[in-house]
Amino acid sequence: MILVVDSGSSKSDWKLELPDSAPISFSTNGLNPFFVNEKEITRVIKEIPEIIPYADEVTELYFFGAGCITPDRREMVSNALTPLFENAYIAVENDLFGSALATCGNKKGYVATLGTGSDLSFFDGEELMASHNGNGYVLGDEGSGAYFGKKLLRLFLYGRMPKDLNEKFAVKYRINKEVVIKNVYQKERPNAFLASFAPFMSDNITHPFIIDLVKGGFEEFVQASILTYADYTQYECHFVGSIAYSFDLLLREVCEAHQIKVGTILKSPINELFNAVLERESNSLLSL
Repeated sequence: MILVVDSGSSKSDWKLELPDSAPISFSTNGLNPFFVNEKEITRVIKEIPEIIPYADEVTELYFFGAGCITPDRREMVSNALTPLFENAYIAVENDLFGSALATCGNKKGYVATLGTGSDLSFFDGEELMASHNGNGYVLGDEGSGAYFGKKLLRLFLYGRMPKDLNEKFAVKYRINKEVVIKNVYQKERPNAFLASFAPFMSDNITHPFIIDLVKGGFEEFVQASILTYADYTQYECHFVGSIAYSFDLLLREVCEAHQIKVGTILKSPINELFNAVLERESNSLLSL
């Protein structure tokens, strides 16, 4: 039995192959090893009711996760998975590689994540080139949920949000400076906390201020990421993540202005990723 996981900072999607029936899917909190430790990852997994009956039968587990960009972080996740999946071969890779498999297949192209965080790299059909983006919610993550959440919070706390939006924001979130400081600087998952305010943009997407905010964030992402590659006009650029999916029309508009060929836009890649893993596994092409 094969288990595939696509893990972001806010949410993880799981899909398990069953021998005599359709695959089962379920979700948990995000398991980014930069924000949760090994014990917390193990605890979350042990509390997944859907997986408990099948844990001993899983023979291959492919985990594609945000934050799994260095050997030590990948080892942390692997060590957390091992106690429950004792009979499984476990492979851990970063989520951008999973997004590339889901969108590019075996073709060359650029792949970007625009969810809680953001990142971009080039996929040559087999391997993902090293990314020079994805610097986290403090130094980077342009155009991501955390980026937009930080923008919204700053505008609200500084009193620079238009009056009508300011009133809606205050009623919806009932938040103040103390709460923000505590969640950003003292609690776990600060990036997920920031990203939790991004849906406010969806609720008010027809407001000119929000339209300009979203387009400005996408423009910053394009400038900081896509345009740094000399051959970006030669290949399609695929996008994965809730922000890309929710604001796809504005994203396409910004990309079109720079002659960027937009390919697939997925909210979550788990179904396409699961199928890609099964296909590669059957062809003995998947080596992580």
